[in-house]
Amino acid sequence: MQTNLRFDHQLLAVEGEHDVHCMLELHAPDAPDADRPPLHLALVVDRSGSMAGAKLAAAQASAGFLAGRMRATDRLALITYDDDVDLLVPLGPPDTDKLAAAIAGIEPGGCTNLSGGWLKGLEELSRADGDGTRRVLLLTDGLANEGITDPAQLRQIAAGTKGRAATTTIGFGEGFDEDLLGAIAADSDGNTYFVETPEDAPGVFTEEFNGLASLVAQNVSVEIRPTDAVEVLGVLNDYPITEVDGGLQAAIGDAYGAELRRIVFALHIPEVAALGPAKVADVVMRYVAVGDDIAAHELTIPVVVNLVSSDEAATADVDAAVTEEVWLLRAAKARREAIEAADAGDWDRSRAVLNQASADLRAAPMSSARYDELIAEADVLEAEVLGAFESDPTWRKRMTDQAWRRTRGRPT
Repeated sequence: MQTNLRFDHQLLAVEGEHDVHCMLELHAPDAPDADRPPLHLALVVDRSGSMAGAKLAAAQASAGFLAGRMRATDRLALITYDDDVDLLVPLGPPDTDKLAAAIAGIEPGGCTNLSGGWLKGLEELSRADGDGTRRVLLLTDGLANEGITDPAQLRQIAAGTKGRAATTTIGFGEGFDEDLLGAIAADSDGNTYFVETPEDAPGVFTEEFNGLASLVAQNVSVEIRPTDAVEVLGVLNDYPITEVDGGLQAAIGDAYGAELRRIVFALHIPEVAALGPAKVADVVMRYVAVGDDIAAHELTIPVVVNLVSSDEAATADVDAAVTEEVWLLRAAKARREAIEAADAGDWDRSRAVLNQASADLRAAPMSSARYDELIAEADVLEAEVLGAFESDPTWRKRMTDQAWRRTRGRPT
């Protein structure tokens, strides 16, 4: 893993206090072309009555896609659930004929025992031998209304699987609970997706499988340790944060081949008497490399600013790459604020927040290296303003999905 630490302001006036944004870029290595660690996947498919028709057909096609892409060294289980839970194919080598027959026989049934299907998937993964990625792919289009239905209990289950078997949640249509599915994914170090139409399902499965198949590092974490009197104001990304001795730790999760992740945090730096370089924090990155040589790594990166006269600081350039990422993360925060306002019934406030975020992005200079991306994000925000009405049942889900992907470092 290669790292690069950048500041929006590298030169700071010695005479005053400063709030500084720091951006840590993590560059994952290319995934090996040949051998990769085996995948142990449990595909858990909602077959409740509301899945009938195009949604169930899309889930069946997606299951077939997974089976066709897996190698002989991989392992796959297929579970379906409505009121009851059925283990159609136990965890084992991907037998395409057997899986195809099982997939074709899935028919819609009754209610949604999400916990039952999910726990069965986790049970199957517990039988997996050796190294490799363990992941439940949990598909649903409705609310958990059978079995364990309390969100707090479901989140406790997810947290208990962290480090052993992550869960990726995939919500179909307009009837599922995006907050619950997002929490299950976050608490277990998985991903979450919104499938607005059945036609979107193949792209979601392609993205998830390609990521799992190119995994190069697991349990990536970034610890920020400020020096005395320096304060960590926060992490702009929405990673799980844990307070540790001397600072805080952000759990980044897995890293896929050749991807770039950006983590932005803010520091408050008090007035310093001396000119010259000054260390204001350490950033400690930890991860476990995946491949032939599975090993834990730790890297400490000093965070050093340069204290200069106010005249010199006034003429210093701002790192546009950092400010661009800050704008995009603030747009994601605006989405969350808009959702909160809408949940409280204040739709005017919700639309105003999105309009302001769009205007902020459009104020970016055309010389910006990511100008097109910023304007595209502004366009999306304006479209979300038009959709910010109680009559649009998928508006909240789209907003939640887009905020997740931006703040977790894997934007669309």
